Order: sequence, then C-alpha cells, then structure tokens
Amino acid sequence: MHVSFFSSARARLRWLRLSGVLLLFLAASLALADGVQILLSSGATSGTNWLSTLNTQLTGDWQHYGQLFTNLQKGMFPRLFLLVLTIIPAVFLLHYILIGPKSFAHTGMMVKFFGILTRILHWLAALSFTLLVITGLMVIFGRFLGGGPLIMAGRTVHLAAAALFATSAACLFLIWVKDMIPMPYDLLWLLIVGGYLSKKKKPVPAGKFNFGQKIWFWLATLGGGVMAFTGYYLYTFAAPVDQLRQMIIIHNFLGAALVVFFLIHLYMSLFAIKGSLTSMITGYKPREEVEILHSRYRI
Repeated sequence: MHVSFFSSARARLRWLRLSGVLLLFLAASLALADGVQILLSSGATSGTNWLSTLNTQLTGDWQHYGQLFTNLQKGMFPRLFLLVLTIIPAVFLLHYILIGPKSFAHTGMMVKFFGILTRILHWLAALSFTLLVITGLMVIFGRFLGGGPLIMAGRTVHLAAAALFATSAACLFLIWVKDMIPMPYDLLWLLIVGGYLSKKKKPVPAGKFNFGQKIWFWLATLGGGVMAFTGYYLYTFAAPVDQLRQMIIIHNFLGAALVVFFLIHLYMSLFAIKGSLTSMITGYKPREEVEILHSRYRI
C-alpha cells in the first residue's frame, strides 16, 4: 500500500526537526544582522549612545522593571541576607553539637605552612573583608537602623575597606594562585565533604589547600573584582539609571554568596578545627593535621 510522506510518523518528525532548524537559523540571522547594524552605526553616534543601544539590545529596557527593582531592593535583598545570617550559623551550630570539632596535637613536630608576608597580607585581607561585610550589611539594613549619619559613615568605611581588600587580595592572588588550581583529587574531597561529616580522623585528599578553600579563594578574588567594579559605579553613580540597577542586583546577589563563604571560613578556622587559627599567627601547622587534612601536601 502506498504511504505518503506526510502520513509517515517518522517523516513528520523529520520535517518538524528540519523546520525547527530553519526557524532557529532565521532567528539567529536576524539577530546577527541587527547586532551588525548597531556596530556599523556606532560611528555616527557617540560612544555613550552606542553603549546604551547595545545594552538595550542585550538586556532590554530596564526602565520598565522599576517596580521589580524596588521590590528586590526593599524586600528580597534584606530577607536574603537575613536568611544567610540565620540559617548558616544554625547549620554550623548543629554540626558542632552532633559531630564536633576536629582536634590535633599541637605538640611535637610542626610543619611550616605560611610565610611572614603571606600572614600579613592575609590579616589585612581578613580585617578589610570583615569591615566590608559589617558595613555592607549596615547599608542593606539601613532603613531598619534609622539611616542618616551612621549609614553614611558605614558607606565611607566600606569604601576604604574595599581599597585595602583589593590591594591585599591581589597580592595573595599572585602568591597562592598556583596552589589554588583545581586538581582531580578535589572531586574526592567534595564527595566526602572534606571529612567534616565524620568524627573519625582519616586522611583527606587535599594539597596545601582543600577544595573548599579553593572555592573561597576564587570567589573572594574574582568575585571581589566584580564587587569592586560594580561598587565603584554604585559609589560614584557614573552610569545610567538602568545600568546602576543592574550593578546593584549583581552586587547584592554576589555579596550574599561572599557572606555565605565568609561565615564558612570563620567557622572552619575558629570552631571546626581546634587551633587552626594559630597557623596564621605562627605560620606552622601540626604534622598530624597536615597528614590528615592535607594528605597530598609534600612535607
């Protein structure tokens, strides 16, 4: 029996796929032509107008999202940071009660881990970042704190702390970047969550820095760079309103992620590993701690 092309289910499916590809190709061609027209016409307009036009093509007219932005700024962002400040410490408290900290003997052989320059830069970065977190939260919850001179003073401290952190973080980036490159055994560390969900002390696959520390490093340095970039425009208002809205949204969401990892770093160094903070004072770690938590590190 003769079966026509359109009566075959397989043929119809093939035809639909071909039609979809053609439609995608047509849409891509139109978008590309529109983008090329913008690029070619940039010479007839000023650089600001060209960037504004390109921004509209890429992100749409953010002026239409004024109410959405207002809702985010007044409602969602304070709630987001409040959740971070309550849930993360609660999880750590539960971990401390159920599993407890890891303890290593600080007597006997010690391993040199951090040089004097590294320790100084780390403390400068730690102090400035702590100030960034505190003053940033003051701005987020400004209307609950009454606003006024207190928040303006916090904004000034925030700017000074940002400059100090950018300088010290850039130096630490150059010192640590080689040791922060992800390695295959980092996946094993991730699968066992660094051994922090167990009370037993078994060797953990990690080099000088574990996978969690590497994530924190890249987030703090590269993410810190994005925060500095967006923060500059938020401080100077040297951008159109729609772009400032984008900057604020990026700054706040990335800031929330940084606060999460900042709290994790604090818990690990102050509570999860007893005496861990000492290594950033003396530069030395106990040999047992290195053999357990940094088993791939060559002593």
